Amino acid sequence: MSQEEGTNIAAAIRQIPCGLFVLTCAHEGLRSGVLARWVQPCSEQPPLVMVAIGAGLPVEPLIRDSRAFALCQISAGDLLLQKLFSTPPERGEDPFVTLPAHSAPSGSPIIDRALCYLDCRVVRHVDLDTDYRLYVGEISDGGMIHGEKEPAIEVGGNGRFER
Repeated sequence: MSQEEGTNIAAAIRQIPCGLFVLTCAHEGLRSGVLARWVQPCSEQPPLVMVAIGAGLPVEPLIRDSRAFALCQISAGDLLLQKLFSTPPERGEDPFVTLPAHSAPSGSPIIDRALCYLDCRVVRHVDLDTDYRLYVGEISDGGMIHGEKEPAIEVGGNGRFER
């Protein structure tokens, strides 16, 4: 593939709208979260969602060990959550210490200011030998929290954040 073709493909991919979510996880007293821009439903029966997150992030061992994660949808204009989770916390650092949250049935944190949440049990992990890994979760619980607000949608992003 030529460089021009690669540039055209990247530009086309960036036109796919992406919602902003915080993927959260907890295991044995440790909690973490990361901004997830690539989230997509992939089945109705059973209800499944897939999420792509950067390979090697500190949240990955928590997902692996707990076999669960939650997705908290960010509302438009919620710059606090976007800023807080755009840079993944260091291993062992708890971003929820000062952020009001409660626990989902899986133990993953649910951010109280989120629009809605999905609590998921990991049913598949796909390592594609790329800079991202895919996690497929079966939705076991979920609900609206502040559903009257508009969701944060991004077009033109590439799913990346600064590490």
